[in-house]
Amino acid sequence: MLEYVGYLASVVVLISLLMSSIKKLRWINLFGSITFAIYGFLIGSVPVGVLNIGTSLINIYYLFKIFNAKDFFTLLPVSKTTQYYDYFLNYYSKDIMKFIPDFNVKIEEADVAYYLLRNAIPVGMFVGSKHSEDTLLVKLDYVIPPYRDFKMGKYVYTSQREFFTSKGFNKLLCFSDNINHEKYLLKMGFKKSDDSTTSNQSEFSLLLK
Repeated sequence: MLEYVGYLASVVVLISLLMSSIKKLRWINLFGSITFAIYGFLIGSVPVGVLNIGTSLINIYYLFKIFNAKDFFTLLPVSKTTQYYDYFLNYYSKDIMKFIPDFNVKIEEADVAYYLLRNAIPVGMFVGSKHSEDTLLVKLDYVIPPYRDFKMGKYVYTSQREFFTSKGFNKLLCFSDNINHEKYLLKMGFKKSDDSTTSNQSEFSLLLK
């Protein structure tokens, strides 16, 4: 029976190493380390127990740093002549297509295009086009996997509402047929419309004021 505890701990630690999010990696690895420590003491292997207690403490230390770190977020305008826009989209194209498979907007066609910076690091991109006089259609809101903890999204949709209203937009609109993308939009405050579109995509909107 005890060997199953060891198997469980091994699987959990293995799963933690597959996480692209540092926060998820630390949380899952912490659970695996604690399970391994319990297993070690149960089978009378003190070194295994002590080693994994140490690993657990290390995970707790870094989780504490993550949750107490002060991040600085910025929206940096995308230049119409930049080559980095296409490079970024090409580099992350496979991951972007998982959530927004029909995204294909040239920089010249975008009315709003910004790099999403976190502590001066470009971690994502926001692209939108004018849908109506006061409505911005969100074509792309993408953050690379290691920084996908919703902080960047909350910054854009909560802290930067005045940024959009100052440009004349009082409403944000987004269409999606991806369940994970839809969950994200709802978490960011978007409301799902009861009306379906001709492309079988769901409509989401966010009123800014």
